Amino acid sequence: MPKDTLERAIKKGAGLLDEGVNFEKLTYEGFAPHRVSVIVECLTDNANRTASNIRVIFRKGQGQLGALGSVSWDFDYLGMIEATPQSADADPDLAAIEAGASDLEPGEDGATLFLTEPSELDAVSRALPNYGFVVQSAELGYRPKNPVTLGAAEREEVEAFLETIDADDDVQNVYVGLAG
Repeated sequence: MPKDTLERAIKKGAGLLDEGVNFEKLTYEGFAPHRVSVIVECLTDNANRTASNIRVIFRKGQGQLGALGSVSWDFDYLGMIEATPQSADADPDLAAIEAGASDLEPGEDGATLFLTEPSELDAVSRALPNYGFVVQSAELGYRPKNPVTLGAAEREEVEAFLETIDADDDVQNVYVGLAG
């Protein structure tokens, strides 16, 4: 290998070249073992590398990579706001109605998950503090419409598959149609 090529590769990897890096957002859909639907969101500077990695993960993990739209129909794209009450008298139902959230669910450690339309995420997250809630996180994401319930052994297989996907450096979010 010529010395110039090697030095250029080192400089590129260190970010010392004037070339800008273009990142792409890619979404993959498919099925984990036991036909559990999965949506994988990636952010990458090399789409070919990411596509190859995701294909290999699905193949080795006994999953099945699908085409765009093959499982997204079974998910709702929503704004999800996790908020905790500032005091014991903060009413999540009243806060959801007044702030404009479309639904709510009890969360972990006394938190409440407020669900919104994607376009309403910012407005609702700004309004919740007025009704006694501290916003912990606010993001757009996918929620399964029909989550699947599995036995312990099957669930372990699916979780091992999901851990493998999550370990890839380009993977940003993994949404799964699994209950609980």
